[in-house]
Amino acid sequence: MTHELIIAGFGGQGVLSMGKILAYSGLTEGKEVSWMPSYGPEQRGGTANVTVILSDDSISSPILNTYDIAIILNQPSMDKFRPRIKPGGILLYDGYGIRNLSPRPDVRCFRIDAMDAAAEMQNDKVFNMLILGGLLRVSPIVKLENVLLGLKKSLPERHHKLLPMNEAAIRRGMEIVREVV
Repeated sequence: MTHELIIAGFGGQGVLSMGKILAYSGLTEGKEVSWMPSYGPEQRGGTANVTVILSDDSISSPILNTYDIAIILNQPSMDKFRPRIKPGGILLYDGYGIRNLSPRPDVRCFRIDAMDAAAEMQNDKVFNMLILGGLLRVSPIVKLENVLLGLKKSLPERHHKLLPMNEAAIRRGMEIVREVV
């Protein structure tokens, strides 16, 4: 099985980190993995996206034109990547930054209000973990325990005290994601 994903939003939303955690999770499960970030010269506020491929077979190229799953966190990314989701694919988006959804009947669409949930948790840094939890709920492409291992591997050891809070955010994201009909 192969899963081809794009995660796209503004710099500072944890887009690249989310992709890296998924990549580490896939490696832990013995999958072939590709992680290819793309971002502008701005670190915060500029556009950022990452393609992640998780496969049971060899990956011939990290370059993708269409995606099985698109995680979209802002309107410019929605405009750019929504048309490139494969029919039968999944669109997961945070409702905070999207003004024009334009649903596609051939794609399953899920909304997660991660920005609001991060505010409720009084920590905007868990935004991406809420999104990741939503993804795991709608498409469990990797196991939760391996995501937690990937999170531990991607965080510097001095930040390991934050692991329980991030795990709580992932679990909360799994609870709040909703399908848009």
